[in-house]
Amino acid sequence: MEINREELKADYKTSFLIENLERIEESEKNLNTMLASDPALAEMAGSELEDLRIEKEGVLAQIEAITTSEEEAEEFPNEIVLEVRAGAGGDEASLFAFQLAEMYERYATKVGWSWTKNYESMNEAGGYKEASFELRGPDVYKKLRYETGVHRVQRIPATEKNGRIHTSTASVAVLPIKKKVKFEINLTDLDMEYSRSGGAGGQNVNKVETAVRLIHKPTGIDVRCTSERSQLKNREKAMTILAAKLQLLKDEEDAKKYSADRKSQIGTGDRSEKIRTYNFPQDRVTDHRIKQSWSNIPGILLGNIDKIIEAIHSGEVGSSEEE
Repeated sequence: MEINREELKADYKTSFLIENLERIEESEKNLNTMLASDPALAEMAGSELEDLRIEKEGVLAQIEAITTSEEEAEEFPNEIVLEVRAGAGGDEASLFAFQLAEMYERYATKVGWSWTKNYESMNEAGGYKEASFELRGPDVYKKLRYETGVHRVQRIPATEKNGRIHTSTASVAVLPIKKKVKFEINLTDLDMEYSRSGGAGGQNVNKVETAVRLIHKPTGIDVRCTSERSQLKNREKAMTILAAKLQLLKDEEDAKKYSADRKSQIGTGDRSEKIRTYNFPQDRVTDHRIKQSWSNIPGILLGNIDKIIEAIHSGEVGSSEEE
């Protein structure tokens, strides 16, 4: 087993194990030196060396278990940012974006994840032009990572007088918040803006410029955060979200580059990819990646998306109607 001792020494979870490992190796070295100078001690030293070998294997097994667990946590972190954005369809698209956010919030409550609003921009119809939320909890990224993409709704809007079915879209982006960022953000590439946070939160929130907006000039990525009561905390959170967005952009580019070699049926994870249709007249939700459908749209929008998530992860192919 190859290990990076310097990294492991810097990690509080493994530093004591590395110290223990080095103590064992020093004892092994001393015993071997003693054996070389006095072969008559072979029997006694051999027994001690065997004990040290067993102890060393135990320490290495603990190190491997911790590092494997950390690697999995890095690949599937227990913290994400979920964004919804209205697409084509005007007010109907914004109302659908709001419903999608509510659907994920209800699901998060159901499975015991925390849900915090980072930023929201609403229109006069009461829908979301765009909104950002932070979710924390076990397996949050593992379960929701395939929700990224364009969600389409087909229904008759309340304002439609002639009973025509309208098609609207909203996009969802799921951004994993990883502890180890693979690249540095150059501060000279950023425009920073500060403003007063709107909404509830007390006099301090509304009188002090705590809201933060970051614009990454090379990509045009725009990040806003208003959830914290201090400008510093909002800026730190906005930087974290920006790093996640830049990583997602890179992942999307890599996925497109190597998409011909991918065997997964789930798709590239691109935010422009149409992944699901919510057809209200037919009471049917269809995921286009696995060609599977479910009925009971009202129940699904109440957060009952367990079967959809399970089917996406199992990669089942075919079409079936489920109550």
